[in-house]
Amino acid sequence: MKFSARFAVPSQKKGARQSAPDQRRAATRIGAIASMVRRTQLGESNKEAAMVSLTVNGERKEFSGDEEMPLLWYLRDFAGAKGVKFGCGIAQCGACTVHLNGEAVRSCVTPVSAVNGAEITTIEGLADGDDLHPVQQAWIEEDVSQCGYCQAGQIMAVSALLKDNPNPSDDDIDRSLTNICRCGTYYRLRKAIHTAAAKLRENA
Repeated sequence: MKFSARFAVPSQKKGARQSAPDQRRAATRIGAIASMVRRTQLGESNKEAAMVSLTVNGERKEFSGDEEMPLLWYLRDFAGAKGVKFGCGIAQCGACTVHLNGEAVRSCVTPVSAVNGAEITTIEGLADGDDLHPVQQAWIEEDVSQCGYCQAGQIMAVSALLKDNPNPSDDDIDRSLTNICRCGTYYRLRKAIHTAAAKLRENA
């Protein structure tokens, strides 16, 4: 299954049944198409698009396209940050989590217009060159991932948490992290958070 264009509905074999994630992804992109059509009907397409400037993983970017586009799709389709995942489209699962000026946000509901002048960090920019972030190191050591789909968002959420709370308790973790792991790796995830916290304290 692949997308032939940025807002295209995924192609599938005749008689094949779309999975729920594929249906949600298609609905999100169809909604974006509908939004552009409405603006065209209202004559807004003739207006000059405002330029949005942002920094993605240390690289300066400019975008003059649809300002209502979710940051998620800009990062994936224009900035090449494929580690940012679509999970739900309604800010509930956290697979799309990135850092916006150092804070964890759900990029699937953050419009591009809201990040003008901002610094965005995705999973691709978390490491320092070849040196993995302590959270990434802990994820490997504790063998957290199962299917791995949600893990980039989990790591981004955890790294933001540990910046604000370098020694979280289990209760802190449960209250602060709302990312969903459909494989249920929460025990290993929590263990990795404590491992990462210890690494960060050692490096402080």
